[in-house]
Amino acid sequence: MNRYRDFNRYLRDLFGERVHKISLDAGMTCPNRDGTISKKGCIFCDSRGSGTGAMINDGQSLDEQIRLSVQFVQKRYRARKYIAYFQSFSNTYGSIEDLRKIYGQALAHKNMVGLSVATRPDCVNKDIIKLLASYQKQYLVWIELGLQSAHNRTLKLINRGHDADCFRHSVRLAHKWGLNICTHIIIGLPGEDRKMILDTAKYIADLPIRGVKLHLMYIIKGTALAKLYQKGSYKCLAQEEYVELVVDFLEYLPPDIIIQRLVSDPRKYELIAPTWAQKKRENMDLINKALERRNTCQGTLYGKSTAGE
Repeated sequence: MNRYRDFNRYLRDLFGERVHKISLDAGMTCPNRDGTISKKGCIFCDSRGSGTGAMINDGQSLDEQIRLSVQFVQKRYRARKYIAYFQSFSNTYGSIEDLRKIYGQALAHKNMVGLSVATRPDCVNKDIIKLLASYQKQYLVWIELGLQSAHNRTLKLINRGHDADCFRHSVRLAHKWGLNICTHIIIGLPGEDRKMILDTAKYIADLPIRGVKLHLMYIIKGTALAKLYQKGSYKCLAQEEYVELVVDFLEYLPPDIIIQRLVSDPRKYELIAPTWAQKKRENMDLINKALERRNTCQGTLYGKSTAGE
């Protein structure tokens, strides 16, 4: 029994074989770091950004990143088709001319079948959405919008720099142009309890979103959250707490939403806590076992209220 709609299975059904996302760094920044909104960034993000982490600054051109990544995934996963995944920082934060050049350069590579662009909801507009939509005739296109939480109190606390209404507006705009929309949610944010987390699940369930990525709130070096943790002002979730919250979250999502991620994958050298966050396979096994133990699946409680929980 498939207890949630898995992204890898979705890609295999679509292309008839394994397709692998190649994480890329286009050398962009973020309005929450360059002073447009703030220079502090989100409290959980370090100076290199999430994901691949400033490979451009390490001397790797976009073509070199693709070449090395393809070489690796061909050997390890035997994948022959790829999705160009612009992951680090805000990958729509630039001029239309620059974005067209960057996306086109990546898509020009052999066996590239898709484009996935991670960004902030306050870094998209009609022209950017139209540009992304223009690739859909030839490629699979996803836009990944970071929400993290549907609660404005939390968004302010983590110095996100936008509110939930900004996210809703961006989703509506992207949906109007037919884009596949994936949202990023963090479980374990400061000040959030189970009901707040499930209210976020309900919030995104009511929007035209096709995919979700769930992330554990882990702590990395050089962040504002790390300072809070060291002061004793923030406590990480225990492994069993996170597992149960993920299962709870899945129950409130529509059954047709594609689950692109359930566990985080932090780099060992930058992680402070919790150490169990590095155990990706174990964490996935625990989530699957919890789904079986509870005899539940994605969508079981979709459309039902979280009141009183």
